[in-house]
Amino acid sequence: MYATFIRFFTGKLVQLALLGCFFCTLNAQAQNGQLGALRGTLTDSLTGRPLDNVSVQLLGRPEGASTDALGTFRISRLAAGTYTVRASALGYRSRTAVVNLAAGETQTLNFAVAATALQLAEVNVAQPRDLNQSVAAISDIDRQLRPVNSAQDLLRLVPGLFIAQHAGGGKAEQIFLRGFDVDHGTDFAVTLDGIPVNMVSHAHGQGYADFHFVIPETVEQLRVYKGPYTARFGDFATAGAGEFTTKTSLGQSQAKLELGRFDTRRALLMVDLTGKDGRVFSRNRRESAYVATEYNFSNSYFESAQDFRRFNGLAKYTGQLSERATLALSGSHFTSSWDASGQIPERAVQEGLITRFGSLDNTEGGNTDRTNANAILTVDLPNNAVLTQQVYYSRYHFNLYSNFTFFLEDSVQGDQIRQNEARHLAGYRGTYERDIALGSRTLRSTLGVGTRADDVNLALRRSLRRQVTDTLVSGRVQQQSLFAWLDETLPITERFTVNAALRVDYFRFRFREDRNDSLSGRASKPRVSPKLNLYYQLTPAVQLFARSGFGFHSNDARSVVAGAAKSLPRAIGYELGSNFKPTAALVVNAALWALHLQDELVYVGDAGIVESAGPTRRFGADLGIRYQLTPALFADVDLNYNYGRAVGEPDGEDYIPLAPRFTSIGGLTVKRPSGLSASLRYRHIDTRPANEDNSVQARGYFLLDAVASYTQPRYQVGFSIENLLNVDWNEAQFDTESRLRQERDAVSELHYTPGTPFFLKVNGSIFF
Repeated sequence: MYATFIRFFTGKLVQLALLGCFFCTLNAQAQNGQLGALRGTLTDSLTGRPLDNVSVQLLGRPEGASTDALGTFRISRLAAGTYTVRASALGYRSRTAVVNLAAGETQTLNFAVAATALQLAEVNVAQPRDLNQSVAAISDIDRQLRPVNSAQDLLRLVPGLFIAQHAGGGKAEQIFLRGFDVDHGTDFAVTLDGIPVNMVSHAHGQGYADFHFVIPETVEQLRVYKGPYTARFGDFATAGAGEFTTKTSLGQSQAKLELGRFDTRRALLMVDLTGKDGRVFSRNRRESAYVATEYNFSNSYFESAQDFRRFNGLAKYTGQLSERATLALSGSHFTSSWDASGQIPERAVQEGLITRFGSLDNTEGGNTDRTNANAILTVDLPNNAVLTQQVYYSRYHFNLYSNFTFFLEDSVQGDQIRQNEARHLAGYRGTYERDIALGSRTLRSTLGVGTRADDVNLALRRSLRRQVTDTLVSGRVQQQSLFAWLDETLPITERFTVNAALRVDYFRFRFREDRNDSLSGRASKPRVSPKLNLYYQLTPAVQLFARSGFGFHSNDARSVVAGAAKSLPRAIGYELGSNFKPTAALVVNAALWALHLQDELVYVGDAGIVESAGPTRRFGADLGIRYQLTPALFADVDLNYNYGRAVGEPDGEDYIPLAPRFTSIGGLTVKRPSGLSASLRYRHIDTRPANEDNSVQARGYFLLDAVASYTQPRYQVGFSIENLLNVDWNEAQFDTESRLRQERDAVSELHYTPGTPFFLKVNGSIFF
C-alpha cells in the first residue's frame, strides 16, 4: 500500500509540476521579450560583509526583493522606464538609486551601505516578501535591542515565548507559547539553517527540541511564524515556528571570555577565514567562510555541583559557483554532560528535609551530542525562477537519568529511570519559486517537495544511581515523512494581496520492540493542510491581515503502531491583526487568534505512555510594542493573553494543565553611538492551573534582568545580571504524585525546579 501510494503521489506531483512549467514557459515566451530586470549586491561599507535579507524596493511600486545569503537580489519582469530603487536594512543608512531601464535590459546595482544608529522611523510595516512572517518588523528590532547571552536567549527572541529548564543545563527547555505548555517542542517547530531541531519519537518526548548546539553569536536572523498558516511548515507547527539562520560571514574575528557566579566559565572563538580580498579559494568568485567554537562550564546554584560541560563547534562556507548559483556548506558538532538535582516536592522543603536548592536524588543528569552536516544549493534560473535544494544529515545521542516520583513505584530502590537513544536523521527539501505575469499583476508561486527519515534505537529502563536494573521498553523506530506544498501569492490590487496554499504530508511509522512482538508494528497516515491568508495595506503605515490554516503534530511511533493514539491530530487556527506605526518612532503588532486541536495528545517520555487530553480550544490576544523614546533610548513590551479549555469536560474540570494565561516581556534599552549599550528587562508569567481542576497551581513570577556592554572597534567589555532582585521563584513546575522514602502514602502536589538566584556574569571580547 505504501509503495502504491508513493507511486501515485509522485506521479501526480510530477504531472502537476510539468503542467505548471509548461504554462509558465508559454507565458514567459509571450512576455519576456520586452521585460527587463534589476540585479545587484548589498554589502557593509566598512567590513565588506554581504547583508542577508535586506529589503530592496521600487519606490511607488509594489515590486521588490530581499537579498540572499551572499547579499544578492533580483527584481524581474520590469517594463522599460525609470525606477527609483531603495535598499534599506535596520541599523544601516538607506541607499537609493535612479535607473533608466530599456526594454529587455538587465542592469546591475551594487550598494555599499553604512551602519548607523538604530532608527525605528526606518522600519517598514508594508507587506514583506515573506507575508506570513507577521512579526517581521518586531523581530528585526528585537535582534538589535534584546541582548542574547545564551542559546536559551535565542528562543526568548520569539515574542510571547517563555522557557523553563528543569533537569540541568544540558536538557532542552520546556516551552510556553500562545496558551500552550509545548513541553519540549510538541507544538512549536524550530529549524536552524533549514535543519529541523525537533525530534520525532524521541526518548524523552515528542518534538523534543534541544537548541543548545547553537552558538548564539553565530545567529544572524530569526523569522517568527505564529499559528499553522505557513505551508512550508508541517509537523509541530501548530502554535508556531521559528526559523534561525546563521551568519554567512563574520566581517572580523572574535575571542571572548565570560566569568560568572557558581563557577561559571565560557570561552568563545570565532575566526573569519575570508581573505582581505573577500575570497577564500577563488579570486573570481564571491566567497566567505568562518569557524566558531565555544566551551561552557558551570556548577550552577544547587547544593550538589552540576558539573555542566558543553562544547560547540561550527564551520560554514558560502560561495558563488557561477553568476547564478550559490552553494552554502556547514558542519557542526555539539557535546554536553551534566548532573542534576531534579524536581523537588514542596513538602520536602516545608518539612525541612532539604532546602530549595537541595536534592532528593542527586544522581540525575545525563549526556548528549549532535553532529550536523548541511548543504544548500541555490540557482537563479531563467524566466524569473529560483531553485533551492537542501540536503542535511544529523547524528544524535541522548542519555538522561530522571527521578520524578522517588519511591512511588519501588519503595526500596526508588523510581529513577534512564532514557537513551541513538539516532540518524537525514532529509531533503527542494523549492521552486517563480514570478509569473498575470496581466498587470505578478503571481508569486512556490512549489516545494521533501522528505525526512529518522532511524532511532531507543530504550526506557529503570536504574539505581545510574546503574540499569530493568528494561521497560527497548527497540528501533523507523519513521519517514514525505511532503509537498504549493504556495501562491497574488496582489489583487496594489493594496490587497491573497496568499493561498496547500500542503500534503505522508507519514510512515514502524517500531520493532526487542523483546515483545506485541508492541511492534507498522502504520501510515496522510494529512492535507490548506491555508488562506489575506493582507490589506490600508496606508503605508498600516497593514491589516486575516490568516487561517490547518496544521498538525505527529505522535510517537511506539504509540501509533500500538493503536493507542491518533497519529496526526489536526489543528485549525485563525487570526485577525495588524502591523502599524501610529508615529514614526512607534511600531505595533496586534492580533486576536484562536486555535483548535482535534486531540491534544501528550507523550510522557518519563513514563513511556501516551496521555490524551481530548480536543481543546484556545483563544487569545497578542500585543507587541516597540517605541523609540529618544535617539538613544528604546522601550519594548509584549503582552500575551491566552484562554484555553478542554472540550467536552465539566466546568471546573476542563483546565489545560500548565497553559499560561498571561505573559509579558519588556524592557528599556540604551544604545549610544559611543558604543555604550545597556538594557533593563523584565519577565512575567502569571499563576496558572497545574492540573485539570485547578486544585494545584503553578506559581507565577516577575523577574528583572540587566545587561550592559561597551563596544569599540577592537574590543568589548560587559556584564549581565539575571534575577536582579534575587527573588525566590519556581522555574519548571508540575503537579506530580510522589512518595518519599519515609512516607506510607503517596502525595500529589506541586513539584518544581527552583529558578536562578542573583547571577552576575562579566565578559570581555577582542576583535581581530
